[in-house]
Amino acid sequence: MKKQLDKPFPPFTAEKIAKYLNCPFEGNGKTIIKGVSSLEKAKKGDLVFSTQRKFRKSLENTRASAAIIPTSKTFSRITVIKSENPHLSFIKVIELLHHPELPKPGIHPTASVSPSAKIGSHVSIGAFSCIGDHVEIGSRTIIFPLVTIYPGVTIGQDCIIHSHVSIRSSTEIGKGVVIHNGVTLGSDGFGYVKEKDGSYTKIPQIGKVIIKDNVEIGANTAVDRAALDSTVIHSGVKIDNLVQIGHNVKIGENSIIAGQTGISGSVNVGKNVVMGGQVGIADHIEIGDNVIIAAKSGVSGNIPPDVIIAGYPHQDIMTWKKIWASLSQLRPLIKEVKRLKKRLEKIENKEK
Repeated sequence: MKKQLDKPFPPFTAEKIAKYLNCPFEGNGKTIIKGVSSLEKAKKGDLVFSTQRKFRKSLENTRASAAIIPTSKTFSRITVIKSENPHLSFIKVIELLHHPELPKPGIHPTASVSPSAKIGSHVSIGAFSCIGDHVEIGSRTIIFPLVTIYPGVTIGQDCIIHSHVSIRSSTEIGKGVVIHNGVTLGSDGFGYVKEKDGSYTKIPQIGKVIIKDNVEIGANTAVDRAALDSTVIHSGVKIDNLVQIGHNVKIGENSIIAGQTGISGSVNVGKNVVMGGQVGIADHIEIGDNVIIAAKSGVSGNIPPDVIIAGYPHQDIMTWKKIWASLSQLRPLIKEVKRLKKRLEKIENKEK
């Protein structure tokens, strides 16, 4: 793990913040920083950041007291902190200045906690939450009101579980996991066998869901349990709102999945994969490491590592772009073909 930087004490000056970020600064280091803001809405005491050339004009006009800019850039109107990654440094300053309101440790009197549950130190369990038999919850984890945790679930340290989350049996959650409102973990996978009479018999779903460390799962997302083995979300994965992850799916480390994406059963997703919004993936597919899938793509087959794909059915993104660029010419081309066809028919009729 990365070593945590020592946090400076208020008042926060540009010099203290630069030291906290381990970045050089130019200008008045005693400039007081009271908050953060966008370039356009900043006021005196605010810190802003700028990374792209197109924001230079906004930076010239900002009323902010200081800015974080790339190390290669210069700016002298206000105090600047120079960073190799201004956006990331700005995020660290937000975390320094703004602390979300979190409940204090303790179990609310209206919460239902099984006597067989093992609750770590400094855990917070909110009102009307239900903690089942033999549940294990690690230290400093926060469970907001109206959370339901089925029997046999294990949750690691330093997790945050927001209201209306349902975590069903045989789910294992690692450390530092954030689960947003309305998420369901461990719901039954969608599996049925068709009978001779046309009816369907449900395939028992008796596997697990395993969520590794530092995963974040967006609101109203569902992760289905495996039929026999495990559905696994590996460390560092970030999942947006309204995502469906089917049974037996494996998501590799540090992958990103945008909203309204649907992943069918038994899909293996590699490391560092990026999926845009509304991507659909057919079942039993292998997706290699470092793949980027453009929004609204329909993935119907295996994808090798280190490629960018788009379209439905999926194809190399450059091929897809050429096809879409050609579509605007399709209607005039059809008209021209019809005109030539009529002309050819006239010529043929004359020859007869």
